Amino acid sequence: MLPTYFISHGGGPWPFMKEQMPGVYDKLEASLKQLPHDLPETPKAILAISGHWEARDFSLMASTQPPMIYDYSGFPPHTYQIKYEAPGNPALAQRVQALLLKAGLPSSLDADRGFDHGVFVPFMVAYPEASTPIVQLSIRADYDPAAHIAAGRALAPLREEGILIVASGLSYHNMRGFGSRGAAASAQFDGWLTDTVCNATGEARTNKLLQWASAPSARLAHPREDHLIPLMVAAGAAEQETARLIYHEDAFMGGTSVSSYRFG
Repeated sequence: MLPTYFISHGGGPWPFMKEQMPGVYDKLEASLKQLPHDLPETPKAILAISGHWEARDFSLMASTQPPMIYDYSGFPPHTYQIKYEAPGNPALAQRVQALLLKAGLPSSLDADRGFDHGVFVPFMVAYPEASTPIVQLSIRADYDPAAHIAAGRALAPLREEGILIVASGLSYHNMRGFGSRGAAASAQFDGWLTDTVCNATGEARTNKLLQWASAPSARLAHPREDHLIPLMVAAGAAEQETARLIYHEDAFMGGTSVSSYRFG
């Protein structure tokens, strides 16, 4: 059975800007490159939950060859020519939709949706050959943690079907507080998140995650929780299993604490 992941995907098209940011992403890049090597089997496909796609209800990419979405601004022209040509998997999209509907979670298929940078950036690093099919699942625009944990529970059977579930966001996402300005807040929230994720399981962990907004510096770390909510899906899909830290920095971008986790 495959594990699930919550990964930090970094900022913008960083793999294509190493000269402008030497060394900044070395640790994150190493963790993403290691991910495929730590799996017990090669995934048949990947279900990616991106913090960059919001919909009223859960929505699923249903294209056979997803296009690109350059959902960032102010970067060099070449970063808007990036191509990641991993195939989609409409059959998987339909399977995911069926599991969500069975759990009472409305969902829809989107034949036009493309890869946003929350997906194409980390997977270009982890799977540069782009041969593994990827289906994106949106988060819900209401950011309801209980609904996203429930979605994870519903999707847990995919793990035994060779589907790798990867939630992509950032453990800290305050665009006005990166670097030294966010050092204290990010350290406090990151410490709580790592303790919650790695030192509890089952109902105890779920209850803590449901109350994440009461954690130390929670709203300083996530003024909007779009980049945290994908974690709830990964946690829900491995609710009874332990998790471990697979990436951590406490001086990212000059002082920010950030982490990624593997469940199961």
